[in-house]
Amino acid sequence: MPLTQLKEFLDQHGVKYVTVTHEPAFTAPEIAAAAHVPGQELAKTVMVKIDGKLAMAVLPASYRVDFELLQEATGAEDVGLAAESEFIGLFPGCEPGAMPPFGNLYGLDVYVADVLAEDDEIAFNAGSLTELMKMSYRDFARLVHPEVIPFAAHV
Repeated sequence: MPLTQLKEFLDQHGVKYVTVTHEPAFTAPEIAAAAHVPGQELAKTVMVKIDGKLAMAVLPASYRVDFELLQEATGAEDVGLAAESEFIGLFPGCEPGAMPPFGNLYGLDVYVADVLAEDDEIAFNAGSLTELMKMSYRDFARLVHPEVIPFAAHV
């Protein structure tokens, strides 16, 4: 979903947001630094497979996915990192690794780390490696209806 489509979706739902342009960055810590956003506030999207089904795990940039916790919290038999080749075609118009955490718009389950849900505001990639969006976590949760569970561990 290119940035313009995401903006239209948010506008249709009356959501206030800010777009932040930054120097090209590829890792979550680099993006947080380039955009001057605290690592706790920057939400990174990690594509995972839960019992063979693709899903989004959304957590603060300063954390990593603890797959054992994710498996326990979801009650799944098998949980792991998805290969880029398994999902790259799902996000037309998005640069690899820059998909926004709106899995509901792509038919994907979204799991949010409980530590991210504590934030008043979140920032996330908006389909580009040079643009972020910032919005309230409350609005994000209202639109996405993620399952909030403990699965993040400090890096």
